[in-house]
Amino acid sequence: MEFHYEKLDHVQLAAPANSEETARQFYRDLLGFKEIEKPDPLRKNGGVWFRCGNVELHIGIEDPFSPAKKAHPAIRVKHLSAMKLYLDEQGYFYTVDKNLPNAERFYLSDPFGNRIEFLEWR
Repeated sequence: MEFHYEKLDHVQLAAPANSEETARQFYRDLLGFKEIEKPDPLRKNGGVWFRCGNVELHIGIEDPFSPAKKAHPAIRVKHLSAMKLYLDEQGYFYTVDKNLPNAERFYLSDPFGNRIEFLEWR
């Protein structure tokens, strides 16, 4: 093959119509992502885009909407235990999974029911 993959550019998750402000409250206000501007030709589709470090998430509007309950992005986190403490303090529920050797990880659902994995390798 004459091509090669460089990196994952972004992950898109679905959300119901008119849920952009809810997405902002979760991804920006709770998780600390920065909202980034969508290109003009894509704004008419609704949704909102976020970035934090090298992680970029696009929240796209889907009608009819169906959340990703099994398929999910997995985001590496440094100091995962501090993130869990922060989520505890904010009253957010997550599910710890100890089935991946040499990793600490948990799953969190966004307000739309999409599954997101956060993990730290030991």
